[in-house]
Amino acid sequence: MRRRDIFALGTLALAGTAATAASASEAPSGGGGGATLNIAGVGLPIIAGGRIRNYVFVTISLTLGSGTTPEQMRAKEPYFRDALVRAAHRTPFVLADDWTQVDAPAVCAMLMRAAPSISGAGSIASAQVALQAPRRRTGVRAS
Repeated sequence: MRRRDIFALGTLALAGTAATAASASEAPSGGGGGATLNIAGVGLPIIAGGRIRNYVFVTISLTLGSGTTPEQMRAKEPYFRDALVRAAHRTPFVLADDWTQVDAPAVCAMLMRAAPSISGAGSIASAQVALQAPRRRTGVRAS
């Protein structure tokens, strides 16, 4: 096995462990006391002019609806990740003046539209982008 394959597997194992540890927490929200599900480490592309300019890694916090537990929703997390990445490649969540951030309201709106088909009506009360970490932090601006 090549050395770079070993490093890649180690990196993937660490990322998977960190994402699993942060994936669900029972924290009451300010609105209704519902639990939250955190979807961590999703890489969304920043595409401008037909080229990939940057990647922004986001953590999404989904507030669960009444009667839904984090244990039920953990099984649906890969489907939310897949829907988010597919939508980001189809229509990138790009801000016109900044390539180091995603359009957070657009990401949340897309997740709220996809939630009923993924996990059932009323299972997700709200979504919010909790954290954004760009791959390149240079503040690339469109000219």
